[in-house]
Amino acid sequence: MRIRYGIVGCGMMGQEHLRNIALLPDTEISRIFEPDPEMIAASRSFAPEAKFVDSIDALLEAEALDCIVIASPNYRHVEQLEFLAQKRPLPVLVEKPLFTDAADVARIDAFGEDYPEPVWVAMEYRYMPPIAALLREADKATGGIKMLTIREHRYPFLEKVGDWNRFNRFTGGTFVEKCCHFFDLIRLALKSEPLRVMASGGQQANHLDEIYNGERPDILDNGYVIVDFESGARGMLELCMFAEGSRYQEEVSAVGPIGKIEALVPGPGRFWPKHLGHPPIPQLIVSPRHPKGPEVRDIPIDPVILEAGDHNGSTYYQHQKFLALLRGERAEPEVSLADAKVAVLVGIAAQTSIREHRVVELEELL
Repeated sequence: MRIRYGIVGCGMMGQEHLRNIALLPDTEISRIFEPDPEMIAASRSFAPEAKFVDSIDALLEAEALDCIVIASPNYRHVEQLEFLAQKRPLPVLVEKPLFTDAADVARIDAFGEDYPEPVWVAMEYRYMPPIAALLREADKATGGIKMLTIREHRYPFLEKVGDWNRFNRFTGGTFVEKCCHFFDLIRLALKSEPLRVMASGGQQANHLDEIYNGERPDILDNGYVIVDFESGARGMLELCMFAEGSRYQEEVSAVGPIGKIEALVPGPGRFWPKHLGHPPIPQLIVSPRHPKGPEVRDIPIDPVILEAGDHNGSTYYQHQKFLALLRGERAEPEVSLADAKVAVLVGIAAQTSIREHRVVELEELL
């Protein structure tokens, strides 16, 4: 069964989707809507067979469509989902964050109640092989996670079309735009719902000298976020976006009464200094309390899959699962609208906590 994709948005992340779809059997890119001429030119090399159109309306008029991938700027996601619902509902993979403002919750809920096709929200970090291994083995290794810490030490925000990712009003803020992935991951691992958020963060190194149409960027570049969960477990995120000199970009640590398990994930290979040789290999480390003795496992990834994106192969593995959904080989999306909504709300709570210097209860946002 050949699956025909329509793509909305072919900037950096949209092009990563194109490269990974091209690796999957019996798929084709049928139509692409991308308004920027430079991004159109770049995308043609990844999808030479695709027809470029000048609107989402024109894209949806194409008969040869089985699904839609939305990879547009964050603040367009809700309106574009609503347009799909009105014009032509199709199965859709929509990039994170699902929305950028708590005021959008009612719109997302209304959309989800009536939309007749599956909606999968792109939470790629679930599918990074070392993190996926941690999720599979966490309960056995820890005896039940009580503390989960994610450290991301990475590069600053990259340039995007129109510089929309420099401003909170377009992104939802760094802890929504960048970090809803991590809040989704923490909730998934702990198997519990978040109650409250306490955060501290700031903008202290990046984009301080940039001006766009007379306006200085207001996105944060570092911070700590602590989340309490109903089960009594807690999660913490440490984010630093001026630490691209790190050996590993993400370090995930889960601890329980019988031991600890860690996943170490390198950043994009294209950023690794060539004079240092090959980039580090992802690892899984299991550290029991009794008997003591960490077990270190390398988690190598197919170089072809690794080359297709900046997310440690996860976009490919996510598309494999989405394709299985489209072909009727699985019943439901693995990342639901409800999952994505909670992840964004934790991010909004973190932004609020930083701005107002207080603990934020999740129920305030609902």
